[in-house]
Amino acid sequence: MSTPHRSVTAKWSRFSYVFVSGYVLFALAFGVLPTLYAVFIAFLDNEGRFTGIANFTKVLADFRFWPAAAHVGLFLLVWLVALMVLVTLLALVVHGIGRRWLSSSLRFVYYIPGALAGASSVVLWLFVLNPTVSPVSAVLHAFGFESFVQTVSPGNLPVVFAVIAFWTGAGNWIIVMYGALNSIPDEVLEAARMDGAGAVRTALHIQLPMLRKWIAYMAVMSLAAGAQLFVEPRVLSQATHAVVPTDWSLNQLTYLYAFKQQDLNGSAAIAVLLLVASLAVSLFFVVRGGLFERD
Repeated sequence: MSTPHRSVTAKWSRFSYVFVSGYVLFALAFGVLPTLYAVFIAFLDNEGRFTGIANFTKVLADFRFWPAAAHVGLFLLVWLVALMVLVTLLALVVHGIGRRWLSSSLRFVYYIPGALAGASSVVLWLFVLNPTVSPVSAVLHAFGFESFVQTVSPGNLPVVFAVIAFWTGAGNWIIVMYGALNSIPDEVLEAARMDGAGAVRTALHIQLPMLRKWIAYMAVMSLAAGAQLFVEPRVLSQATHAVVPTDWSLNQLTYLYAFKQQDLNGSAAIAVLLLVASLAVSLFFVVRGGLFERD
């Protein structure tokens, strides 16, 4: 005979399937199925005939592909390093503040930029990056930038986009990391203090190791978003009258293949290559971060 506790548990277990069903349906409709369709048409030509890896060899031989891949790779390197180092450091600082009102105020301030949509954020940065009207024009002049075109020259774009992405998304991850820090048992931190560990030693030997999975999770999710860089370079390209190339990122090149060259198969091939590369790098973070290890 089942106990009341077991019946209640079984009831809530059934409800849990209802709660996740919406996400599963949307993930299938807008994630899994489009991905499978892209993989399918990547091996076809415009007439629907199977062509093997012809589309992949075509896009890999395109003179625009490897520069775009290098741009995105450099942007991701700068952005992910900044996220993993600065976000973790800021979360530790905010968590270490003893006054609750100050800690809450800082978290709110960090979150504000994340409330802006991608395009709105870029429009705001059009003014910030223009030395003639920027509120930080002194900083831009110190780096030798006298005009907007100089600031967004192609060589500076990986860092520029990394700064924009960090400004937009770091606040959300600081809040996530702050929550993860709150999940560390007080007994563990108290034992460290009794052993004479200061804030730095506690962070290095207790808090950071216990944040390892969260840092890996942040890296994987940020990689997935950053690899699809499109809005920022496209808006800057329009604002600078193509000083920023229209094929600067891989997603821009995918767009050009699909809607300018009318080559959906080549566009799908680039998307599949980007997916494979992103999964490979994500696997590195998953393994190194022990994301699916049981504590």
